[in-house]
Amino acid sequence: MAITTQQLIQWKQQGRSIVALTAWDYAIAQLIDAAGVDLILVGDSMAVVLGYDTTLPITLDEMIYHAKSVRRGVKRALVVVDLPFLTYQESLQQAMHSAGRVLKETGAQAVKLEGGYPAIAETIARLVQAGIPVMGHVGLTPQSVHQLGLRQQGKTQEASERILLEAIALEQAGVFSIVLEHIPADLAMQITQKLSIPTIGIGAGTHCDGQVLVTSDVIGLAEKHPPFAKVYTNLRETITKAVQDYAVEVRDRKFP
Repeated sequence: MAITTQQLIQWKQQGRSIVALTAWDYAIAQLIDAAGVDLILVGDSMAVVLGYDTTLPITLDEMIYHAKSVRRGVKRALVVVDLPFLTYQESLQQAMHSAGRVLKETGAQAVKLEGGYPAIAETIARLVQAGIPVMGHVGLTPQSVHQLGLRQQGKTQEASERILLEAIALEQAGVFSIVLEHIPADLAMQITQKLSIPTIGIGAGTHCDGQVLVTSDVIGLAEKHPPFAKVYTNLRETITKAVQDYAVEVRDRKFP
């Protein structure tokens, strides 16, 4: 049975941790869905997989293309798609159009927007009123990389209070869950205890209601990974060795 946004909220109440990973194609989505992941994020972090230095260049059309592929591979997990940079910030009409395209064209069940400042909270409230499930994202927001950098957020009292207030505003706007990225563990715990919706942490400690990582980090495909990621295997080495063995056998005429 497919997982719903309401189930995630129930799991928070029950104390059941939520497992989330990213996906960018059918093969990876099928594998991680079958392995039991609860939520699959088609994140704009896919930009790095596509060779970009940041998430900023990726387009809505690229996100939709990959989200359609991911959705075809998923039977159980909830599929959430990032709205990329400048596809929702200009106006409510733009946000509605972008979110509507994602749901209509990909079959995903929800979208994710970064930021918790008043204009974004207001946009999210209107999207939710229109029947579009929205996931929030506060703390380190990669689309603001040129403003925030990639360093931990919420380390000062003022910054900590701002992030807490943003999270509360997003819950009031109607998000079904919030990603807390690269913030101190005690702040993440405070937010998690304050909200009735689940928090999904990435570099935010152990007290969140769930955890998400970029799959290419988890399986060791990325050239470099953030300090809070854990590499569970090293597919770069495995793939390199397999290709080298294949090349040797072809050149030595041992294959086929």
